[in-house]
Amino acid sequence: MAGIVETRLNELGIVLSAPRAPMANYVPFVRTGGMLTVSGQVCIDGDGKLVAKGQLGGAVSLEDGQKAARACAINLLAQVKAALGDLDKVVRVVRLGGFINSAPGFSEGPKVMNGASDLMVAVFGDRGRHARSTVGVAALPADAAVEVEGLFEVS
Repeated sequence: MAGIVETRLNELGIVLSAPRAPMANYVPFVRTGGMLTVSGQVCIDGDGKLVAKGQLGGAVSLEDGQKAARACAINLLAQVKAALGDLDKVVRVVRLGGFINSAPGFSEGPKVMNGASDLMVAVFGDRGRHARSTVGVAALPADAAVEVEGLFEVS
């Protein structure tokens, strides 16, 4: 039987794919006590393709950047489910960190990150409200437009 969070995901039309393996020498998540840290997830969709490739403020529009950030958040949730087995064990989304592949002068990174933040609130309600940082970077792995990492309080 699906839990409350998975029911909400279904209502939103979101299917969690099997989480991707790390691209280098790190683990996808670390749990210590009641905290779960999830490594950065790039904006890959369920078919393994980048949702947006390139730089915001260049070839990638703000709207496509927001879709990419949302895809990153979905990938975070897939990792959380792999770590916990049940998304209802998330007590709180504590923090998201966003990395935006940005052309020089692009300053709309926080608006891009709303794609991830809005999804967390849509899925978890008030438990999804979180602290956040957004950093513009010159490049990301595979020329992904966005990467997002997360910190979750869990039971």
